[in-house]
Amino acid sequence: MRAVIQRVKSASVTVKNELVSEIGQGLLIFLGIAHTDTQTELEYIANKIANLRIFEDEEGKMNCSLLDTKGEALVVSQFTLYGDCRKGRRPSFIDAARPDVANELYEQFIKTLEQLNIPTKGGTFQAMMDVQLINDGPVTILLDSDKQF
Repeated sequence: MRAVIQRVKSASVTVKNELVSEIGQGLLIFLGIAHTDTQTELEYIANKIANLRIFEDEEGKMNCSLLDTKGEALVVSQFTLYGDCRKGRRPSFIDAARPDVANELYEQFIKTLEQLNIPTKGGTFQAMMDVQLINDGPVTILLDSDKQF
């Protein structure tokens, strides 16, 4: 499982000119799911995100987590995080999970963050989405459950 996490002042998802969801201060999470991912990878990434100390404390140091700040999360499914561009010019997505498996884990990921007391919203699975955000920092973090980066 891979995640691109952006610290935001606000973020929203629109599908066909209709607002699907929006958040205030918190994290925009682009989530990629591999065909080998299970509940183990899901819990690892969710707990890592909830506890990452990437928000500033009163001294301006990145020392607070999403849990500490009571921030929100917006999770957007993005299979392209498993695009392999090492050969040729067209990415290969063979490592990405099939849509039925990915959707189930995506929905479970959102529920897991909610169970960690993080107000969480999602995009629309398999839809062409317009994602808007106001970066805070900017702060962008890459996570991989296989710890490749």
